[in-house]
Amino acid sequence: MAQKLTKKNTTPVKPVTKPKAVVAATAKVKKYVQAIGRRRSATAKVRVFEGKQEIIVNDKPISTYWNRADLAAYYLRPFIVTDTLGKYSATVKVAGSGVMGQIGAFNHAIARAFVVINPEAYKKPLRDAGLLTRDPRMKETRKVGQ
Repeated sequence: MAQKLTKKNTTPVKPVTKPKAVVAATAKVKKYVQAIGRRRSATAKVRVFEGKQEIIVNDKPISTYWNRADLAAYYLRPFIVTDTLGKYSATVKVAGSGVMGQIGAFNHAIARAFVVINPEAYKKPLRDAGLLTRDPRMKETRKVGQ
């Protein structure tokens, strides 16, 4: 006859406990408003903060990311229309399209964020300036044989 090779263990099993996480002193968390803007094939994800820091686009200051002098009039337009230049700062991740498409997506996202911040004060001037309207024009698809 075959014998049992294992003995039944009668000692109770202790439950597995996870080590407690050490709570470190965290920095002050800033409140922000998030919005997405699009133009052509460009997409901009924006977080708007209160403050006077320079706007950061793809981990670079906005003045170095779009460094041509004539482009400042385009990307500062939502701030000038709402008279908030210097009141808000933002971090932006922008991808796709070219320079003007990216600036258009940035303006669309900033305008959407301003409407979330204060709809009564900002929606009408932004709408009148055409910054809240998504520009639907896209690159036409390639036709076979053309």
